Amino acid sequence: MTYDDDCNAPRRPLQPRHGALRRASGALAVAAVAHLAFAPVPASAQGPNISIVRDAEAEQLLRDYTAPIFRAAGIASSNPEIILNNDDSFNAFVADPRRMFVNTGVIERSKTPNEVIGVLAHETGHLAGGHLVRLRDALARAQVMAALATIAGVGAIAAGAATGSHATGGAGMAALGGGMGAAQRSLLSYQRTEELSADRAALTYLERTHQSPRGLLTTLQNSADQQLFSARYADPYALSHPVARDRIAQLEQKAKQSPYWDKKDSPQLQHRHDMVRAKLMAFTEHPSRVLKAYPTSDNSQPAQYARAIVAYRTGKPRAAQQVIDALIRTEPNNPYFWELKGQAWLEAGRPREAIAPLRKSVSLAPAPGLMRIMLGQALVGANDPALLGEAIRELELGLREEPHSELGYRQLAIAHARRGDTALADLATARAMMMRGQFQEAKRYANRAQANLKRGTPAWLQADDILAYSPPNLRAR
Repeated sequence: MTYDDDCNAPRRPLQPRHGALRRASGALAVAAVAHLAFAPVPASAQGPNISIVRDAEAEQLLRDYTAPIFRAAGIASSNPEIILNNDDSFNAFVADPRRMFVNTGVIERSKTPNEVIGVLAHETGHLAGGHLVRLRDALARAQVMAALATIAGVGAIAAGAATGSHATGGAGMAALGGGMGAAQRSLLSYQRTEELSADRAALTYLERTHQSPRGLLTTLQNSADQQLFSARYADPYALSHPVARDRIAQLEQKAKQSPYWDKKDSPQLQHRHDMVRAKLMAFTEHPSRVLKAYPTSDNSQPAQYARAIVAYRTGKPRAAQQVIDALIRTEPNNPYFWELKGQAWLEAGRPREAIAPLRKSVSLAPAPGLMRIMLGQALVGANDPALLGEAIRELELGLREEPHSELGYRQLAIAHARRGDTALADLATARAMMMRGQFQEAKRYANRAQANLKRGTPAWLQADDILAYSPPNLRAR
C-alpha cells in the first residue's frame, strides 16, 4: 500500500509516492466536488488536499463491489475509476463523470460489505444520473442570480456613499446579502433533489443485482445519529443534503419491500471486507489504536494481518515476517500476503529479500500493476547489474497498467541510467516530472532525450508528445 501524504492528517508516508491529485482551486471547483458527497462535507474539510491511497487489494475489492452496480446502472462500458482517499471520515463523492472517490473511513467504519455497497450504489446514482453535468447548469443559474444581486447591491451602496445616505447604502447591503442568499438556496435546493434521486437510484441498482438495501439505510441511520443535535437547530433549506432522518423516512418503506431485504453478504465477501478493513486501519492509524482494535488475544486473520503491518511499521521487520509467514501458510496463494512480505523487506532496507515474495505476488494477483512497480523497485534497489533487464521489463509492464505512477517512471529512469541508456533515462525522468506537474523541467529532459533518440521511434514520439504538451491553465490564457 502507498498513499500520497498531501493532506493535513498526521499519517505516516509508507514509501515513495504515487501520482498526487492536486487540490481543486477556487470556490466553484470545491463546490462541484463537495456537492455530490454521500454525507455533508463540512467547510473545514474542504480545504486540505486529497491524499490518494494506492493498494491493490483494496482497489480490487472496490472493483468487485461496483462491477454489478455499474452494469445495473448501464455505465460499465465507461469504466468509472474508484479512487481511495486517505480520510477516516465516512464520506464518498464524485468529482467528474468518470471518477468516484471513497474515503478510507467508509471501509474502516463499515461492519459489512453491504454498507459499503450501499454508499457505492448511491454515488453510482450520481454518475448515471449525470448530476455533475447538470450541477454546472445549476451553478451557472446561481451565479447569474448572485451577479444580478451584486450589481444591484453594489450600485445602491455606491449611490448611498455618493449622497451620504446611510439608508440607501444599508438597502444596498441588504440587497447584496439577500441576493447571494437566494442564489445559495437555489443551488442547495437543486443539490437536495439530486441526493434523493441518487438514493432512489441506489435502491433500483441493489434490487437489480439481488442485494439488500439494508446497508444503505444503516449508513443513513448512522448519519442521522451524527446530525441529531446539529440538525435540530439547522435550517434544512441551508443544507446541501436532506436531513438524514428525512431521507430514511422517504426510503425505508420502499427498501423494506425489496425481496432481498434480509439477504446477507457471503462469508467469503465478509472475510475480504474484514481483511481490507484491518489493513487500511493498520496502515493509516496510530499503532496503539490499531493494537487496541486488534489485541494479541484476537487470533483471527484480520487481527494477524493488522499486527503484522504494525510490526514492520514500528521497525520490527523480523517479527512482522513471522506473522506474515504464518498467514501465508494458511493461504499460500493469497497474492496480498506475498506482497506484504515483499513490501516489509523493501521498506526495511532489504530489497534483495523482497524480490522473491514480490515475484510470487505478481504471479498470483488479478491486477498486478502496482506489484510489478514495487518488484521493479526492489530489483533496482538490489543494485545488481544482472537484475536490471528484469527490472526494466517489470516496470514497463507495471506502467502499462499504472501509467500515472511517478514512482514507476523514477525507478525506470534509474534502471536505464545504470545500463548506460541515457536517452531512455532522460525520457523516463521527463515522464516522472509530468506526473508531478513540473512541465518545464519535463520538457527540458524530453528535449535532451529526443536529441539522442532515433526519429519516429516510439520513445522519440513519447518525447515529442511531452514537448508538444500545453497545460490547461496555459491553454486558457
